[in-house]
Amino acid sequence: MPENEDLPLASRPILSALTFAGSGPVAEARDAARIFLTEVQAVHGIPLSDRAMGMVQLVVSELVTNAHKYAPGPCLLDLEIRDGAVEVSVWDTDPTLPVAQSPDPGRVGQHGLEIVIGACRSFEMRREPVGKRIMAAITLADDPGGSPAGHVM
Repeated sequence: MPENEDLPLASRPILSALTFAGSGPVAEARDAARIFLTEVQAVHGIPLSDRAMGMVQLVVSELVTNAHKYAPGPCLLDLEIRDGAVEVSVWDTDPTLPVAQSPDPGRVGQHGLEIVIGACRSFEMRREPVGKRIMAAITLADDPGGSPAGHVM
């Protein structure tokens, strides 16, 4: 028997893996994330706040933009539902880990990583045998007070 078979459906990890290359990966990735989350809600009945839907699309957009801009070759986007969160993972071919800029309201641009780190329940970067992987988890539901569940303010 598979290890997840005895879990309720909403507790099982649900995974989508997509590869992007070419000139329009950011819009494709954002659309794929929206479709994935819409199907998770409709097919599996997993609740998802509007904030989480928008935040996942923003995180996917920022991470795929960075991969497309700085890494030659394709990137791989994994979306997984696990432990009350959407886990977003983006792999690309460049082993250089990005560095978040210190907050500067006067700076134009380069706020993406700063925003992603601040908006996510968890954030991790690691080098892989080829390239790097950046992972971020976004909480699915908001707490009754209106802030993202599990997010420390």
